[in-house]
Amino acid sequence: MGRTSFDKGWHRVGDGQFAYLQPSGTWGYSNAGLVVDAGQALLVDTLFDERLTAEMLHDMKDVAGIASDEIGTLVNTHANGDHTYGNRLVRNASIIATEASAHEMAVEDAPEHIASIMKQTHTLGQLGVYLDNIFGAFDFDSIVAKLPDTTFTGEKTLKVGDKAVHLVELGPAHTAGDTIIHVPGDKVVYTGDILFIDGTPIMWRGPVGNWLKACDYILGLDVDTIVPGHGPLTDKAGVRAMRSYLAYLQEETKARHAAGMTSWDAAQDISLREFGAWEDPERIAVTVDTIYRELNADVSPRNVPELFGRMAALDLRHRPERYAPKPAACQDHAH
Repeated sequence: MGRTSFDKGWHRVGDGQFAYLQPSGTWGYSNAGLVVDAGQALLVDTLFDERLTAEMLHDMKDVAGIASDEIGTLVNTHANGDHTYGNRLVRNASIIATEASAHEMAVEDAPEHIASIMKQTHTLGQLGVYLDNIFGAFDFDSIVAKLPDTTFTGEKTLKVGDKAVHLVELGPAHTAGDTIIHVPGDKVVYTGDILFIDGTPIMWRGPVGNWLKACDYILGLDVDTIVPGHGPLTDKAGVRAMRSYLAYLQEETKARHAAGMTSWDAAQDISLREFGAWEDPERIAVTVDTIYRELNADVSPRNVPELFGRMAALDLRHRPERYAPKPAACQDHAH
């Protein structure tokens, strides 16, 4: 965009509008936002653990003049932990999310689930190496989940000072209850994980057609600045690029489904073309499987460990150096 560099930290993106960016935008390194007016503040999302969230909230005072205890409203764009696990630290805020997101936060995305899995990575072979590479930098043991106080469906309008802030539910897409936060007066929109910029999106819920409609909705807004869930700030060119990826994957997946291929064979067969340069290309395995489930009207429970295993197998092909045996630790000969 030329508006700001993709550096870690808070960036002013408009009048009372701020984005917190975390390069490179890969697994767990999400963005957040802040809307400020007349002494009132609304925070968009927290981060993947409390250490990262505390750092973000500490730095917010210097950049935006707002302390964490002055935040009156926290909106979680969706349920995933990299947008919710720091909620407890925003102590005085009323937390808002969609009904679908609140349910996922309570049932599927509870922090103790991932904490338990991460304690077992050494027993999981190739999958354990992958999980340690993507999640090993985060501290899940100290997280105490804090769920939304208020839920909604469809749309909800708030006021932050004199600013109108529109919450629009565009899920299910990435997850069951994806929400964007649109501040029309400042032509800014915070999209959560409806947008990954320079990173491969992952579709846990779908349908893919609904995610395409979500992109079209954002393209129809009168906005100049778009704050994605992951990656650098963007404009509508970034939305169009991600829409192109999803549309391409939908077409290629349908063709292989019609030819009788399995979802895993299809994921391995589809060429990523120019999209292969994006971060985390292995996520194609999950998105293709989600499209297959839609085509098959399959509503059975997901086998999430198997899907992570598929992503690990693709990651091994893309980045084999991650999986090379590590040199044995030097023995301590001190007496």
